[in-house]
Amino acid sequence: MSVSVRIPTILRTYTGGDSEVKAEGTNLAEVIDDLDARFPGVKGRILDEDGKLRRFVNVYVGNDDVRFQDDLLTPTPDGTEISVIPAVAGGC
Repeated sequence: MSVSVRIPTILRTYTGGDSEVKAEGTNLAEVIDDLDARFPGVKGRILDEDGKLRRFVNVYVGNDDVRFQDDLLTPTPDGTEISVIPAVAGGC
């Protein structure tokens, strides 16, 4: 299944500056593995050492936050758009 993955600015060094890339996989875990095979190192920026989504990285499949779906097992149907969004913290 081919999907589009929107890459945040901070991770574009892995994708040669591309803001959107294609990937394959029937669920989010497979998509991340495919991304890492093509863009080595990107998986380590999305997942922690336990293989779970990093605390300050949000991932959406379509309009749905995967943490409220099936996490890394969230299905990624053909043509789906996936967005990787680093959380922003701060204040005055």
